[in-house]
Amino acid sequence: MTPEQLRVFVTVAEMEHMTRAAQVLNMTQSTASAAIAALENRHEVKLFDRVGRGIALTQEGRAFLPEARAVLAQLAEAEAALAETRGLARGHIRMIASQTIAGYWLPAHLATFRSRFAGITFTLAIGNSEEAAAQLRAGRYDLAFVEGEIDEPQLVRRQVGADRMRLVCAHPAPEQPVRQSSLVARPWVLREAGSGTRSHAQAAMAGLGVPSEVAEAALVLPSNEAVLSAVEAGAGLTILSAHVIARSLTTGALHDWGVTLPPRAFYALRHRDHHISRAMRAFGDHLENQEI
Repeated sequence: MTPEQLRVFVTVAEMEHMTRAAQVLNMTQSTASAAIAALENRHEVKLFDRVGRGIALTQEGRAFLPEARAVLAQLAEAEAALAETRGLARGHIRMIASQTIAGYWLPAHLATFRSRFAGITFTLAIGNSEEAAAQLRAGRYDLAFVEGEIDEPQLVRRQVGADRMRLVCAHPAPEQPVRQSSLVARPWVLREAGSGTRSHAQAAMAGLGVPSEVAEAALVLPSNEAVLSAVEAGAGLTILSAHVIARSLTTGALHDWGVTLPPRAFYALRHRDHHISRAMRAFGDHLENQEI
């Protein structure tokens, strides 16, 4: 049973005349008759009776007509959905992002994009950089946003933003410039292994001359917010995104120790073999043209 056979059947049923139906469908009478015959032969049923010069639905034909109309209506809706997708009137993007990006950087971009393309919807999950890359490899998401250094041949990486890292504590720095001995003497609070924040923090610590044993002895917590709360409570030093600590610096709950740290990049990842939908492409273009 094909859509074309259904269209012929419905049109013939409504016109009650094979020739006129064929003209409406822009086909020959023999082609229309063959479509009806194929339906009847395949399902071993008679759909029309000839009445004089016209034709009329049989009982089986009358029962089949509303079902055929419903199928054709669903096909029309599906075609309309594809057409709307071409014009970005409809679409859906499945995304996973690391905590910093999902909580602080990405929402503003989603809001501005949705103001232009209200028909595009998003599913957003949160995981650290390694988890996001793993979920993308498994095909569970269309895009991943990470700050970690993910370099895998299966994944295409594009920088979409940047971030500043800050060395902060609940107490002001004991001296300026900050000495290595002050960094080594204090306890540290860090994110879990696998997070982009953790990898960048450890790299920055190494650059400041802090031994790896200090990082290994740090209090490890599973979220930016948990680290923030612990450091505000006096648990020690940490290195976090400027996005995460902005409010705490304003209220005085944290103090920036004024140490210059290397910036880090935010990356969008997609699977190399994954289809790039029009919605994905439009969102990628939007990120390139925005500064938030």
